[in-house]
Amino acid sequence: MKIIICGAGQVGWQIARHLSGESNDVTVIDNNGELVRRATEALDVQGVEGFASHPDVLDRAGARDADLIIAATQSDEVNMVTCQVAHSVFRVPRKIARLRSSAYLDAIYSDLYRTDHLPIDVVISPEREVAKAALARLRAPSTFDVEDFLDNRVRLLGIVLDDDSPALNTPLRQLNDLFSSLFAIVVGVRREGRLFVPDPNDQLFAGDQIYVFSSREDADRTLEIFGKETSRPERVIIIGAGNVGLAVARALEAAPRRVRTKIIERNRGSAERAADALERTIVLNGDGLSSELLEEAAISKADAVLTLTDDDKVNILSAVRAKQAGAKMVVSLVNDPTLVSLMGPLDIDAYINPRSTTVSTILRHVRHGRVRDIYSIGDAEAEVIEAQILPTSSMSGRAIRDIDLPEGALIGMVAKADEKIIKPMPDTRIEEGDIVCIFALTHDVPEVERLLQVAIDFF
Repeated sequence: MKIIICGAGQVGWQIARHLSGESNDVTVIDNNGELVRRATEALDVQGVEGFASHPDVLDRAGARDADLIIAATQSDEVNMVTCQVAHSVFRVPRKIARLRSSAYLDAIYSDLYRTDHLPIDVVISPEREVAKAALARLRAPSTFDVEDFLDNRVRLLGIVLDDDSPALNTPLRQLNDLFSSLFAIVVGVRREGRLFVPDPNDQLFAGDQIYVFSSREDADRTLEIFGKETSRPERVIIIGAGNVGLAVARALEAAPRRVRTKIIERNRGSAERAADALERTIVLNGDGLSSELLEEAAISKADAVLTLTDDDKVNILSAVRAKQAGAKMVVSLVNDPTLVSLMGPLDIDAYINPRSTTVSTILRHVRHGRVRDIYSIGDAEAEVIEAQILPTSSMSGRAIRDIDLPEGALIGMVAKADEKIIKPMPDTRIEEGDIVCIFALTHDVPEVERLLQVAIDFF
């Protein structure tokens, strides 16, 4: 598959990193020559320096015979024009654009993206994806990561094991025996910075970050078994009333269960716009780093604080101050991946990485065929792949113990053709039409796709 990626920033680089390792012909375009050189030196990609919306630049990148173009520059308008040029001049069959401004995303203007108007096949909104991720954290406040699969019937939970966790120093095989009726399975463990797929004899230790697949109904019980609370936040404070903060506040107002929400916004104009847009949310104009303002917002009674400004440092410092003032849980929006290592030492409960959420969404639309969903884990350390089993797959008709899965991959959940969700066991037989959720370390993703036989046959 020939793919052109416009924009070699954090998102573009990660997309190129994923797709170049999967036998795709990838070309990266950016007007910053240093970013292009970084991509071509570190990845198996070609690079073109220039403005992605210029026809001659797209031509040099090979747009005449490209299968897909991903416009992920920092400018909405450049991304839109790039897709128009790719369609009108080069007839590129599939076009994906990342758009940030909410003005371009309003449903009443959806006709804008028709083929005869502005030909964009898939619009990706980082702000909306981040807002969804923030709301997911609130659904499972004691986790550091959470994502739903199999039509929201299965949940992936990221859990940090504390010193008092009941599951410590117990082999996973024994845990399965002790809680045989529990619809959950540990598929990944991060220990001392290294992520690996455990085997049944591995034990869990304090400080481990584990990834657990659970049925939606058993999610609370799973958290309890690993020593976590399951209460939902009733009082939420949001710091930052930009697109993300406003989207989260609106969703909380629309939720069936009442959540008392306050927003703190430093910019007076943004605070006034938020106050006009929201009905039940209290909007406070001031600095989220101010101890006096946090006290006025009753931070000590907050069940959760979300720091969602466009400044990583403000988000981190606000989260630290909120936690010190008595907030039960703090979640920070962090764009710079080099700051993620600070989350634990600073006692920040969870973070949201816009790059990771955007990469997951783009991959979901890039991988066609029977791959239904993709979720990127950590700093592109692993992926969760939800895919339907094809008749040509080597997995079809075989028990899991007989499937030659790579060492860094594990089947986490299976949905049978009759839509019944089952917890996979070694003797579980995978049939044509089944939908599987596979946790795979990044270097083993190509082998998993080979087993699924979607990477070539169904692109």
